[in-house]
Amino acid sequence: MPGCELPVATCPDMCPAAERAQREKERRLHRFEVAPGCLGDRPRADPQRAVKEYSRPAAGKPRPPPNQLRPPRVLLAAVRYLAGEVAERPDASRAEVASFVADRLRAVRLDLALQSAGDAEAAVVLEAALATLLAVVARLGPGTARGPVDPGLLQAQVQEGFGSLRRCYARGAGPHPRQAAFQGLFLLYNLGSVEALHEVLQLPATLRACPPLRTALAVDAAFREGNTARLFRLLRTLSYLASCAVHGHVAHARRGALARLARALSTPKGQTLPLDFLVHLLALDGPKEARDLCQAHGLPLDGEEGVMFLRGLYREEGLPHAGTCNLLVDSKLRGRTLEEVVMAEEEDEVVDRPESQA
Repeated sequence: MPGCELPVATCPDMCPAAERAQREKERRLHRFEVAPGCLGDRPRADPQRAVKEYSRPAAGKPRPPPNQLRPPRVLLAAVRYLAGEVAERPDASRAEVASFVADRLRAVRLDLALQSAGDAEAAVVLEAALATLLAVVARLGPGTARGPVDPGLLQAQVQEGFGSLRRCYARGAGPHPRQAAFQGLFLLYNLGSVEALHEVLQLPATLRACPPLRTALAVDAAFREGNTARLFRLLRTLSYLASCAVHGHVAHARRGALARLARALSTPKGQTLPLDFLVHLLALDGPKEARDLCQAHGLPLDGEEGVMFLRGLYREEGLPHAGTCNLLVDSKLRGRTLEEVVMAEEEDEVVDRPESQA
């Protein structure tokens, strides 16, 4: 904020006491924040579970005092709690989790923007917050648009998270050990975007030479070229967070690949392609997913193990279905918790080495 000195935050809790009391009074506590055994007519906030909610800054409204702003260490603890406890809740739908986590992470970014904090410590908070958001968004299944979250709003919040983090990097005060990884996540999340590629290509050559960013550039190139075999080989090698970032493009890539196969193989009498070939080529989770993909695009099955490409039958209706993506996303946790990945306590490395240029 130009022309003013930002305060040093002093709030020791994930949610300021004044906000907890106000939301208790107004009965605006989320069920995730209520103390055990207090879900009746007068729910009480649990200080260990309540997390500050996002409140849009209004014109003319005074800035929050320092005791209402959480310092970076408290913000990081809040992100750790959201990743470790809320994101893994077995008693809530993924849509409910995503809605709660996205709102609280937005409040984290706002608290950082309203206080005086070093760029290095701010970047650590923003990285953890963005990693958590990418993971909970990637876990959402089909039909989310009819649930309690708006996918468009979530996408906007992910882009806001990237914007805040990349501006922090651009100010130059480091070090930022995870910068190459998160610049790569930015490109993967915006796969195929000319603007995103241009911004990444403006980064210093030493940063672009780091493995996570080199791999992201290779994935982007394969996606643009329509090189299906190389694209899905590379997607198999990505780390868990990188797989979460690129998850939204997988269904479109599979549809494009199936369309190219239909143009190449369709004949008046039809040609059969083994489903196992599609499973391997498109990194699907098994023959059932391959059958569902083909039938959704009008391609008839040839028994249990093949798909028939007949001229004029291929069609595209609505948005492509993302599928389960267990192979390309979920399996890459490899026994780690989301909290460990988000906080970089377990290195989120690639699964295999990217292969040489195909």
